[in-house]
Amino acid sequence: MSFLEVKNLNISYPTRKETIVASKDVEFTLERGEILGIVGESGSGKSTIANAIINLIDPPGEITSGSIKMDNNELRDNEELIQKIRGKKIGFVFQDPQTSLNPLFRIKDQLIETIQTHLNLNYQDALKKSIQLLKEVGIDNAEKRIEDYPHQFSGGMRQRVVIALAISCEPDLIIADEPTTALDVSIQHQILELLKDLTKKRNLGVIIITHDMGVIAETTDRVIVMRHGLIVEQGDTKELLTNPKSNEARSLVISVPPTNKKIDRFRLISPDGKEITADSKNLTKKIIKTWGVREKNKNKKILQLTAVTKIFDDKSLVSNFSFGSKAESTNKVEKAVDNVSFELFEGETLGLVGESGSGKSTIAKIITGLVGPSNGEIFYNDISLYNSKRKYQIDKSRGQIQMIFQDPYSSLNPRFKVRDIISEPIKLFQKNINKNELTQNMYDLIDIVGMTRQSLDRYPHEFSGGQRQRISIARALATRPRLLICDEPTSALDVSIQAQVLNLLKDIQDELHLTMLFISHDLPVIRQMCNRIVVLKNGSVCETKETEELFNNPAHPYTKELIRLMPKIESII
Repeated sequence: MSFLEVKNLNISYPTRKETIVASKDVEFTLERGEILGIVGESGSGKSTIANAIINLIDPPGEITSGSIKMDNNELRDNEELIQKIRGKKIGFVFQDPQTSLNPLFRIKDQLIETIQTHLNLNYQDALKKSIQLLKEVGIDNAEKRIEDYPHQFSGGMRQRVVIALAISCEPDLIIADEPTTALDVSIQHQILELLKDLTKKRNLGVIIITHDMGVIAETTDRVIVMRHGLIVEQGDTKELLTNPKSNEARSLVISVPPTNKKIDRFRLISPDGKEITADSKNLTKKIIKTWGVREKNKNKKILQLTAVTKIFDDKSLVSNFSFGSKAESTNKVEKAVDNVSFELFEGETLGLVGESGSGKSTIAKIITGLVGPSNGEIFYNDISLYNSKRKYQIDKSRGQIQMIFQDPYSSLNPRFKVRDIISEPIKLFQKNINKNELTQNMYDLIDIVGMTRQSLDRYPHEFSGGQRQRISIARALATRPRLLICDEPTSALDVSIQAQVLNLLKDIQDELHLTMLFISHDLPVIRQMCNRIVVLKNGSVCETKETEELFNNPAHPYTKELIRLMPKIESII
C-alpha cells in the first residue's frame, strides 16, 4: 500500500453557463522518501489536485468521485480527519505567499501560533523553533526579521516564510505549489536542497507543482504531466525529460530556455505535435495599426538612474499604518537601494538580476513613482521624474511607463471584470475613444496575450495564476507604453506559455521599438531576453555587462555563484 494513493479523482466546477472539469480520472501514488513533480500548462488542474488532497476546493467546486488515501485513511469527505492532519501531517506551500500570510500579524505570531496549535511546546520553545526555521530557509538576521510584518519582506523572502510555516510541525507530506516561483537561483538552490534533505532525513513524501523544468530535473524522482485535467504522461523524471512520448510533454521540454546559449525565438509545439511557426508578429500588427509606426533611435537614452538610494524607516511605516497611540517602532533603518546608477537606451532590454531583497522591485517602483527615492536622480527622456521636493511628476511620463507586477492576483482589482480591468487605462488615456474602438482594442489585447474573448466577462479569481499574469500584460500594453517594466513577468507561467509570452514581448519590441527593464531571478530567461544585465546584491550594483559577456566571463564572485547555481538542463532538450 502506497503512502499516498489517489484513484479516479474527478473534480468539477458547475457554473451558470457550463460545468468546468478541473480533474478527470486522475490516478497516481506517492511513496515515503519520494519527490513527485506535477507539471502542465496554467489551468491544467495541477493546483486543484493539490487543494483536493487537503479538502480546500473552493465552492462551487466539488469532488464528484474518486478516492484520496493517506496511510490507508480516506481523506475525501472526511473533514474531521483533515482538520487534525492539515498543518501537522500535511504541510502546504501555496503559490502566492502574499495572500497566504496574514498582513495584520508579525511573522513571529504566525509561526508560533502554527507550532503551538500542533506541537506541545511552550511560548519560548516555540519562539526558538521559529527563529531556527527562518534560518533554515535562508533568512538572514532571523532574530530581528521574525518581528517584521509580511509587507516588510520581498516576494522571495515571503515565500521562504511560507516554506518555514509548512515544515514547522514536521509533517509527513509536503505539498509545494510553485515553491520557487519568487526565489532567485541561490535561494532556490537552498530551498530545493532543504526539501531533498528533509525528504531523506524524515522520510517524507513530497509533491512539487511547478512550471520550472529545471526544478523538476534537479529535484523530483517521478513526474506527472497534465493537460485539461487529464494526466497525459507520467514516469521516471530522467526518462520523461529525455524521451517524452506525449506531445504535451514534448511541448514543455522543448519550450525550456536553454542555459548555454542565446536563441532568437523559443520553439513551440502544438497539441498535435507540429511545431508552431511564429504568428505573434501577425498579432502585433493589430496593435501597430492602432498605435502607429514609431521611429527607432537606438542611441537615444530613454532612462537614466544616477546614484539612486532608498532607505526604509520603520518609524515612518508605523506612523502610516498604525491605528492608535500604542504603535511601537523598532526604529530600524533598511537601505533597500544603495547608490545605484545605470542607463537604458531606446529599443533595448536591460536585465536586473539578484537575490530576493537585493532591491530589484524597489528600483522598479521608484521609476514608476510607487515608492519615492531617498536620494539620487531618475530621468525619463532627459526630464527628471521627481521634482525638488521628491514628488513624482506623473505628467512627465503619463502612460509612457507601465509595469507588469510580480504578483498578478494582488495587482488586479477583484471586483472588476477583465473587460473593466483592460478598458480602464484605455479610457483614461484616450478620452475621445468610441465604444466600437474601445471594444476592438480590448479584443486585440486579449488575443495577443493568448486568451479567449469570453474571458473578458470573467473576474480575476476565476483564472489560474498564469492566466492572471496574461491579463496583467494586456493591461500594461493598453496605454501604448514606450518603456515597459517587467517585474518577474513570467514567474507564474508554465514554460510553454512563458515561451509564447516572451516571443510576444520580443515581437512587440521589434515592431514598436518598445524599451524594457526586465527583472527576473530566472537566469536562462534573462539570457534570452536581455541585451545587457545589471547584477544587484544588497541594494548595490555588482557589475553591468553585455549579456553574453556576463554569462561567459563573469567578473564578480557573486555573479559567478549565481551562474554556477543556475539549473542546467540543456542536455535534456
